[in-house]
Amino acid sequence: MTTTTRGRVKVEVSGKRVRVLFGGRIIVDSTRPMLVWEKPYYPTYYFPVDDVQTDALVATGATKHSPSRGDADVHDVVVGDRTAQGAAWWYTVPPIEDLAGTVRFDWEAMDAWFEEDEQVYVHPRDPYKRIDILQGSRHIRVEVDGVTVAESTRPRLLFETSLPTRYYLPKTDVRLDLLTPTDHVTHCPYKGDAEYYTVTTGDATHENLMWWYRHPTRESEPIAGYVSFYNERIDLYVDGQLQERPRTPFS
Repeated sequence: MTTTTRGRVKVEVSGKRVRVLFGGRIIVDSTRPMLVWEKPYYPTYYFPVDDVQTDALVATGATKHSPSRGDADVHDVVVGDRTAQGAAWWYTVPPIEDLAGTVRFDWEAMDAWFEEDEQVYVHPRDPYKRIDILQGSRHIRVEVDGVTVAESTRPRLLFETSLPTRYYLPKTDVRLDLLTPTDHVTHCPYKGDAEYYTVTTGDATHENLMWWYRHPTRESEPIAGYVSFYNERIDLYVDGQLQERPRTPFS
């Protein structure tokens, strides 16, 4: 495994086989993809051009500039009657030597991504991110506007790298009469698709404050059917002690 850095950009060779599907065709099949942390939260895949079906790339004449990664030639991805406009960036002479001769694809513009033979969603899994889910017996109480919305001694604690501990509670330990399901859904490559509830206390409404996973990924199966709240937006008591609200992108 090789890792290099330039400024805030980290580059690492992944050992996974990664394939990209578009228009019913595998346009990338690589056993040597590059993981590039364009932002600190998660990586993006860059592929050696030899592992890309370049006949599916049509140059647009445009370039995409990054202060750290230099200029990339922008290409449309075309397969049959399907076109993903500007969805491929081809780096020829970037300032980061490891990225020379690589192609980056817009994740959402592609139809599917596979790590080995398993489909992965949202973005590549970060090899430095870990999830642990532990059964607990702590006394958890959730207050919203002074109203106790949930209380349980049967939490499942989810520890996720760089995020505060999330307390997942059985639905039967939650004031279901205060909840209204919403259409909001978020996606996580580590946990799956989360569905949300709005919490109403008196005249106050807190949209999408609580979530749950109906069918989580295999690694997060223990939280199936349990619910959790944003610690950042509630009064959370653990064994009677009010917790400080963490500062995160979800605050």
